[in-house]
Amino acid sequence: MAETRQVDVVVVGLGVGGEEVAGRLAAAGLNVVGVEERLVGGECPYWGCIPTKIMVRAGNALAEARRIPGLAGTSTVEADWAPVAKKIRDQATDNWNDKVAVDRLTGKGGTFVRGTARITGPGRVRVGDQEFQAGRGVVVATGTVAVIPPVEGLAGTPYWTNRDAVEAATLPRSLLVLGGGAIGCELAQAYARFGVEVTVIEGSPRLLAMEEPESSQVAGAALAADGVRVLTGVRARDVAHDGSFRVTLTDGTELTGDELLVATGRAARLGSLGLENVGLDPSARFLATDERMRAGDGIWAVGDVTGNGAFTHMAMYEADIAVRDILGQGGPGADYRARPRVTFLDPEIGAVGMTEQQARAAGLNVRVGYVPLNQTSRGFIHGPGNEGFLKLVADHDRGVLVGGTTAGQAGGEMIGAVAVAVHAEVPVSTLLSQIWAYPTFHRGLGEALKPLA
Repeated sequence: MAETRQVDVVVVGLGVGGEEVAGRLAAAGLNVVGVEERLVGGECPYWGCIPTKIMVRAGNALAEARRIPGLAGTSTVEADWAPVAKKIRDQATDNWNDKVAVDRLTGKGGTFVRGTARITGPGRVRVGDQEFQAGRGVVVATGTVAVIPPVEGLAGTPYWTNRDAVEAATLPRSLLVLGGGAIGCELAQAYARFGVEVTVIEGSPRLLAMEEPESSQVAGAALAADGVRVLTGVRARDVAHDGSFRVTLTDGTELTGDELLVATGRAARLGSLGLENVGLDPSARFLATDERMRAGDGIWAVGDVTGNGAFTHMAMYEADIAVRDILGQGGPGADYRARPRVTFLDPEIGAVGMTEQQARAAGLNVRVGYVPLNQTSRGFIHGPGNEGFLKLVADHDRGVLVGGTTAGQAGGEMIGAVAVAVHAEVPVSTLLSQIWAYPTFHRGLGEALKPLA
């Protein structure tokens, strides 16, 4: 066994958040070791945000071309997956190679170690036959893995996760999707727009169950318009595979498909990390942190493992807080009131802060403003593809917005204005006196604000 090497910080997991922490601390002059067993950069650049949005963009282009009849003439569209797969493989992921990311870290002065890390004591981390003692502490950023439900017959079959769906060089004729959350819905729509026969199975009564009911309705209608069969309130009872998949649902329905995508959620990667050696619970669903991202004495956690939202922007946000704390720079702590999120369907569904139901459950005096997007001037101008809505949730006693949803062609962009209002607690009275550019999609926010006066 090699002798223990003294360093300042060990970062375990180099996804978006971990890479940011390791790179910035190394650039600040600290002796930093970054450990990653898979690819530096994590889920987002290789199997998540970047490649899936390339798929969404391509599918949206096909859909927009199909909207030409009745709007601007005639069109004939022939889908081709090859350029999408090529862009993902060659440009976005370097064929799932992280050399550029590794070089980025080492170029800042960090040390990279490929392997599986285990915390063996306070500040002590072992990777294979190497051991490090971190004088300042350890940052846990191990991310999440896809949750595979305990459905009879599922284990041992060649089911897909999001990774397989992203890496596919050719498309199946049919696809069954377990899970109607953001990942399941986005991949279902993208695949359907390239001619795949898609069925989504969601155990909750509605798609996007954590979002507004209106968002669920919009998502369901959008998928149906693309030919996706959506089944809600049912689950897979058992799965069989013999060249193709057969899924029997809890209501007795039998479905068949060439491939089966499991998109039933994600869980933090904590179990084998050795957290028990620093007084933390390895069986916890997430790693709880304080406002400085501290999970314990000399141990920080950032990104998906904290359970504060499995989004790249949340990982970057938390990474910044942890870096400032480790460097003693102070500054604002974590504040999750204005967490933004976007489901990249067509229409895009942007959201921030509380839903109406969450606000009522919190005991707030809730006022709601709602405007269908197709009833706005820009919605009328846009015509085909103008589905969506704007919904604002206010705490009437305090006179501020606490949440909102913007669904539509620019849903992910419109939510930015609402996020600023929620984050900065801009008074509703101030927002009501704002000048909203005409004719834009976001001008509908001015209309949605009126019932909140």
